[in-house]
Amino acid sequence: MLLTLAAFVVMIGVLIFVHEAGHFLAAKAVGIQVHRFSLGFGKPILSFTWGETEYCIAALPLGGYVKMAGLEDEGMMGQVEGGPAPQAVDPSRAFDRKPLWARIVVILAGVTMNLILAYVLITGEAVVFGAATIASTVVDSVDVAKLPAGAEALATLHRGDRLLTIGADSIRDWGDVGNALDSAVRGSTIAIRVAGRAEPLRVTISKDSLTDGGYLASLIEPLIPPRIGLVIPGTPAYKAKLEQGDMIVGAAGDTVASWTTVQRLIHESPGKAVALRIRRADSTFAVTVVPDSITEKAGTSGQASTYGQVGVQVDVPTAYHPEPIGRAIPDGWDVSLRTAGGILSGLRDIVTGKVSIGHALSGPVTIAQVSGQVARQGVERYIEFMAVFSINLAFLNLLPIPVLDGGHFMFLVAEGIRRRPLSLELRLRLLQVGFFLIVGLMLFVVGNDVIKALR
Repeated sequence: MLLTLAAFVVMIGVLIFVHEAGHFLAAKAVGIQVHRFSLGFGKPILSFTWGETEYCIAALPLGGYVKMAGLEDEGMMGQVEGGPAPQAVDPSRAFDRKPLWARIVVILAGVTMNLILAYVLITGEAVVFGAATIASTVVDSVDVAKLPAGAEALATLHRGDRLLTIGADSIRDWGDVGNALDSAVRGSTIAIRVAGRAEPLRVTISKDSLTDGGYLASLIEPLIPPRIGLVIPGTPAYKAKLEQGDMIVGAAGDTVASWTTVQRLIHESPGKAVALRIRRADSTFAVTVVPDSITEKAGTSGQASTYGQVGVQVDVPTAYHPEPIGRAIPDGWDVSLRTAGGILSGLRDIVTGKVSIGHALSGPVTIAQVSGQVARQGVERYIEFMAVFSINLAFLNLLPIPVLDGGHFMFLVAEGIRRRPLSLELRLRLLQVGFFLIVGLMLFVVGNDVIKALR
């Protein structure tokens, strides 16, 4: 419990601080007077003043804010943000006296800092710990039907076979498997040694870039033990009382040794009870889990497909290969873009109704539970989770809801189009509407968390 609470507080504290620091630094850079920098809302419980700015930690740890001269103190948001600032306002340094471009920079600086933080975390992890790969050289399966000419020998690989060498390269983990095949000279024949076999497999690497060594690596699936890494609260796995670290040793009456087998069975059993045998510490017992039925529509065809999901992630045995900073910088950018794309895809699914909002959105209770589980997996996984959550926070703040950064940005866009700002009265009314929307959303996700925990 203490680790869960600490992991959650540290992550949320860092992300909020970085976000608000973005607004603060941008405001200072364009000459806006900053009255208060606060972590939390409401009455300050710890504060000090340095220069013209009051720095504080407030009573409600639900976010943070930077109070700038010229932004409205009146109404509900002024009270939520601790009331009027005591410092006198310098009219020439008020927010609304600055050019439109400067105000847009200040408003978008928070989400920008969250995106930059995610990139720094991803890139820094690659430099300090290394790029993650599967810490195994054991084969699960080979997609035999897609093997090109010259690679037929790979069809003789079976589940449990352990690769020792590929060409002249010794194999320590699955990253080495991919690298050795990908770097093999096109048109050459390489020897692949397998544990327990006297003779190596001989594979000819195609000269065609579409079926070369990199392509061959994609056809060989590594064996990942069916050990549970994360259990998402409120899901079928959570209701069945599965726990982090549980090993699934049997499914539907058969012994299993591969996560792929379990995943396929669950995927093919939406709404149907699946009997599992679990090994936990020194005991083995049976549980029954009923996968949720998830229906998705294909991109252009619109054809619906239904599959099962139980709400667990596998505990992948992981090895790390330190990367030189010259490689980590572009790789970090690629990973950040893929992560952001996945999050945007998830938001699109919520908006289009492909995924229910209750199923997709998680509140602080669920986030805290998951962050605790991730922290138990090691600092590397915790950093990865913080990076993903930082991108989530950035996109959440970009929603066009008054009170959020996206809402303030829309005010400025409207000002640019109209050539004059929206009236103060209209802005205050919209801020009140946005405030109630955010409070309603918070109540919904917290209530959703409680319901999930009680089921």
